[in-house]
Amino acid sequence: MLYGALRQTASVLARTLCRPTVQGRENIPKTGAVLLASNHLSFVDSVVIPLSVTQRRVRFLAKSDYFEGRGLKGGLTRALFTSLGAMPVQRADARGAMLSLEMMLDRLREGEACVIYPEGTRSRDGRLYRGRTGVGLLAMESKAPVVPVALSGTQHVQPIGASMPRPRPFTIRFGEPMDFSTGYDHLAPGKARRMITDRVMDAIHRMSGQERVDGYNTIGGEG
Repeated sequence: MLYGALRQTASVLARTLCRPTVQGRENIPKTGAVLLASNHLSFVDSVVIPLSVTQRRVRFLAKSDYFEGRGLKGGLTRALFTSLGAMPVQRADARGAMLSLEMMLDRLREGEACVIYPEGTRSRDGRLYRGRTGVGLLAMESKAPVVPVALSGTQHVQPIGASMPRPRPFTIRFGEPMDFSTGYDHLAPGKARRMITDRVMDAIHRMSGQERVDGYNTIGGEG
């Protein structure tokens, strides 16, 4: 009951203070596995995406720190992240990244909706960086459709380094589902993952209009 109340309160606050524009919500399947692949501009992205998907719960990865705080603040943070569908992860190295993908793949195989940021981390300069191929791996292994997501304005709601969100408008666009369940079996796995990832990033770029970078983001903020 607490989780539902916190989610409802956060949703009302977000709509009242930030006046979000949400487009394409009907593109998200109401049931079954789906992977929401989004650009990443702010820590608050992992709050606004779950709150914008009103027809079902979505899952996303979050640092275990948000589940381990003590006192009233720690308890409320833990409850909020749990209500939003967060899954705690503890490692930030290559092994931790693989374990995180395995955790998400398990959820997709159970028919859940999951959020992934192909860039890997937040963009400090607002540009769209090359996608890492975890999204391609998940799409191939789970056969789940991929819904591209484009956020704009969330970098002003909570800029990197800011401790609290600010009342600023933002926009979130959900694109049409992309089906990668067939047509890639004849390719080497690495090449197939790269091709799928590039197609997803192309779709995100068309919706976001961000300047693209032909390289990986190695200096973004955590999360």
